[in-house]
Amino acid sequence: MAITLAALAGLAFALARPAPYGSDQSPCDTIYHGYQCQDEISHYWGQYSPYFSVPSDIPDKLPQGCSITFAQILSRHGARDPTASKTAQYNATIHKLQANVKNFTGPYAFLADYEYTLGADQLTVFGQQELINSGIKYYNRYEQLTSHLTPFVRSSGEARVVESAQNWTQGFQAAKFADRRSGRADTSYPYPIVVIPETDGENNTLNHGWYYVFLLIVCNAFESGPDDNIASDAQAQWAAVFIPPIRSRLNAALPGANLTVAETVYMMDLCPFNTVASSNSTISAFCALFTKEEWHQYSYYETLNKYYGFSYGNPLGPTQGVGYSNELIARLTSRPVDDESSTNHTLDSSNVTFALGRRLYADFSHDNDMTAIFSALGLYNGTTGLLPNTTILEAPQANGYSAAWTVPFAARAYFEKMECFGQREELVRVMVNDRVLPLTQCGGDHLGRCTLDAFVDSLGFARGDGDWDQCFVGNHTS
Repeated sequence: MAITLAALAGLAFALARPAPYGSDQSPCDTIYHGYQCQDEISHYWGQYSPYFSVPSDIPDKLPQGCSITFAQILSRHGARDPTASKTAQYNATIHKLQANVKNFTGPYAFLADYEYTLGADQLTVFGQQELINSGIKYYNRYEQLTSHLTPFVRSSGEARVVESAQNWTQGFQAAKFADRRSGRADTSYPYPIVVIPETDGENNTLNHGWYYVFLLIVCNAFESGPDDNIASDAQAQWAAVFIPPIRSRLNAALPGANLTVAETVYMMDLCPFNTVASSNSTISAFCALFTKEEWHQYSYYETLNKYYGFSYGNPLGPTQGVGYSNELIARLTSRPVDDESSTNHTLDSSNVTFALGRRLYADFSHDNDMTAIFSALGLYNGTTGLLPNTTILEAPQANGYSAAWTVPFAARAYFEKMECFGQREELVRVMVNDRVLPLTQCGGDHLGRCTLDAFVDSLGFARGDGDWDQCFVGNHTS
């Protein structure tokens, strides 16, 4: 079993721009509120939106008379280039346009000289900075703990996720070094990072694709079963509603283009990807080719992908997040992990690779896995029925659920425990991108807090291993 325990965080100094304590590096992006340029569209790019502070009906400040006793962050990696397959498709679309269209005018004029330079899979410089900013923000938010404690850090093994963990620790350490209250840099820096490989034969609660090579124990019913296409089918139904008018307009403005439905979506994708790849993260010229209403439609298109791929719209979606949920319970209660789904028993039984009794934790993962984890925890479960495929249900009407509100680039969830004057039990609060969740499933109070026991009791789905037994229907297992 290849488990990497290494002080990788120091590499971040060579991989990312320096970030002075508490300062902002981009005119569009801020440490405390995230990306704010043209928020009427940039907050509607689904999971390709840069992190931004989501509106919250409940204040995210520490309630009066309370002190934080535990702070866990679960983070997505920072903004990246497209995946290898998508970058090839985007590049081909641009070449097709430039080969077939003879005259680019008006807002399309930039396409005549546009050069496709996006890479594949790697963090952009902006994405690196997002995680540095996140580390600074976490340090400052939990200063009463962070000034004298160090976080226990884990990362899924994809390079961009590991690099994001490194960048986050760099920001955390920069804030600590500059904090006069702490008085000194942390001598344990660079922090060890438990890196869980995303390779065959590794159980990984931060990445859903896992199996034992020899026993072939895999959630085949999720990975390649009858519901494997449920997300793409949902997206196709919505695309058939909102894409045709956009496609017609682009093809009329670009004679000879003959863009397909898929290529029309690619043209929209190029807006966020070029934005996060730019040197100062300014809005790409691709973004102006579409209206505000169309960006809302696009964001919902991406929301359907996450909802029907890894959330309540997929029969086994929430089950993919059960393992991590049980690890969270173990950390909250300082008890050994009790799980028979996707956890790695070798890792979780060792205090070196799964430390209990710590007060600061940081885990780094992907958008799909975070979506499954949120669902396994029962978050965003107040929506009546499934998300519709032919009309938009915006996040405020969907119990706060959308891909942009939950899993943008550099998304982060905070799981807090707090002691409060007059309360005999510790309280739990959950925030996703600064939005305090009401936690109705465990009787959350007006500040979104449940007692620790009530919160754990509400997680019966996870504690019962979800529907993990359905993963093996029709499979031979040992």
